[in-house]
Amino acid sequence: MSKNVNSMIDDLVGTLFDPIIVYPGGWGDSLPEWLKNAITLERLTENMKATKGEQPIGTDAEACAYLNTASLTVPMDTDWSQIYLYVAGKTYTRWQKSGMPDDIRVDSLNGEQMADLNRLKEWLHGRRTTARQEMERSERRRQKEEEVANRKVEQPALFEF
Repeated sequence: MSKNVNSMIDDLVGTLFDPIIVYPGGWGDSLPEWLKNAITLERLTENMKATKGEQPIGTDAEACAYLNTASLTVPMDTDWSQIYLYVAGKTYTRWQKSGMPDDIRVDSLNGEQMADLNRLKEWLHGRRTTARQEMERSERRRQKEEEVANRKVEQPALFEF
C-alpha cells in the first residue's frame, strides 16, 4: 500500500480510537456519553474534510470537552469563559441537547477569541495524533521485545559458561 493510503487508514482508525484530550486534573471521567459520541462523529466529519485536502483540526465537541474539564479545574478569564460558552452553545445546538440557557449563550466571538479557539483546536488535534503515534511506537517496541524473548527461549545458547 502507498504511504498516502496507509496515512488515510491511520487517520480513520485514529478518528475512532484516539483518546479524548482533557485538561489535567481528574475530571475527564465526568464527560457525558453524548459528548464522547459527538466527538467521534465530529472527528469523522473532519476526517472526510481532510481527505479532500483541508487542514485537519480538532472539533467543536473536542474543544467543548477540554474547556469543560478546564473549567472544573482552574478559574477561567473572561475571554476563555466566552470561548467555552460559545463552543458549548454550538455543540449543544448541533447535538440537540437542552440546558444551554439563553442568558449565558454566546453567539459570536471577537477575532482574538476566534483565533484562540482555532489554536486550541489545532493543539487538540496535534495532541491526539501524538498520543496515537506514541501508543503505536510503544506497541511496536513491546512486540519486538516479546519476539526477542521468544527467540531466546526457542534457541538455546550454544555455549553456557
